[in-house]
Amino acid sequence: MTGTHVSRKHPRAESIRIRERLTRHIETGVVALAGLIAHGRGEAFDYILGEKTTPSARRAIAAAAASLLLAEHPVLSVNGNVAALCAEELVKLAKASNAKLEVNLFHRLPGREAAIEKLLRDAGAEEVLGVGDAASARIDEVNSDRRMVDPRGILVADVVFVPLEDGDRTEALRRMGKTVIAVDLNPLSRTAQLASITIVDNIVRAMPLLVSEVERLRVRRKEELRTVISEFSNEDALSDAMRRMEERLHALAEKGVYIELNGGR
Repeated sequence: MTGTHVSRKHPRAESIRIRERLTRHIETGVVALAGLIAHGRGEAFDYILGEKTTPSARRAIAAAAASLLLAEHPVLSVNGNVAALCAEELVKLAKASNAKLEVNLFHRLPGREAAIEKLLRDAGAEEVLGVGDAASARIDEVNSDRRMVDPRGILVADVVFVPLEDGDRTEALRRMGKTVIAVDLNPLSRTAQLASITIVDNIVRAMPLLVSEVERLRVRRKEELRTVISEFSNEDALSDAMRRMEERLHALAEKGVYIELNGGR
């Protein structure tokens, strides 16, 4: 598949480059076709959010970073879209937080886990869990292939990072007593509502910020990290995201949505 040349002056240049990256990884087997639908849905919410990281999202990122640093067995769950868009950031986050990387997929298509593992290893990962027969444990409450987990990873983790997740597994992980950190642009989704900490932001913006925040907080005392977590309210963060979306839609409706000739959305 050949890429489409997009001028930097194009008003949707970055968005188009992201879409191209995802579609290229259809060929490599990293991304499932359903992943394109999921991305488009998230992008629609990003439009409403204003395509920027909000203060409440930054507070969620801080709480997520503190949780990863305090965890005894943190695990970063990796699906195809996240691997395609943020492989390098995932590896950096794993190293900075001393977390394990585990491939966990809704669609376990032949060769897909190995393709994601290769992408992560090319980005610098030394160990990747959950590939092939390594995903030998089961979470019976999950009604999809996501129930297959690595007994060295998600099964025994106390904190699980699940970007671009489905609510079924999020709920099951919470019932198992785990802290679940999600990245979801839809504050109304089951994942967002059920996670311990929800970062309502685009994954491509959130991941670099999360890596930086982990690196910044690494030198803090455990008491300070616990304070960061205790001062965070996921309910407030979700409410703030919905309020910002409502206010933005109201403001656009009041003045009328229009596209400027010199470049709109």
